[in-house]
Amino acid sequence: MSLFLTVPPNLVQSIRAFRVTELQEEAGRLGQHFLYAHCNAGLTKQQVLGIIAESFKLPKPCGKNFDALRETLTETMFKAGPQTGFLIVLEQLPNTQKFDREARETLLDVFRDAADYWAEKKVPFRVFYSFE
Repeated sequence: MSLFLTVPPNLVQSIRAFRVTELQEEAGRLGQHFLYAHCNAGLTKQQVLGIIAESFKLPKPCGKNFDALRETLTETMFKAGPQTGFLIVLEQLPNTQKFDREARETLLDVFRDAADYWAEKKVPFRVFYSFE
């Protein structure tokens, strides 16, 4: 039985009752890409984006700004060939003076845009996050 029986295929939501290991196992069972970033070491937007880019093994420009990350999560990955799906965990997004609520919401909007993009292509794109 799938962990995602009641979880839509394209969403961005709090990790809540899910455990990272269970999500990783489910991604493997479904043949989907599992991308994980533990972000609490970042104090600024640049550092958080850098952690995500490095953790996901994305090109360095993704760690520079939200637009570059959005482009990579959508068009670049689409051009890489057929995709089976994505399961992403952003753990411990920081709450600092230079990465405040607005920055966190903008980051999550990037992932929401990517989820919408992949929904149009009928490819699962689930993002689970937690805050520090």
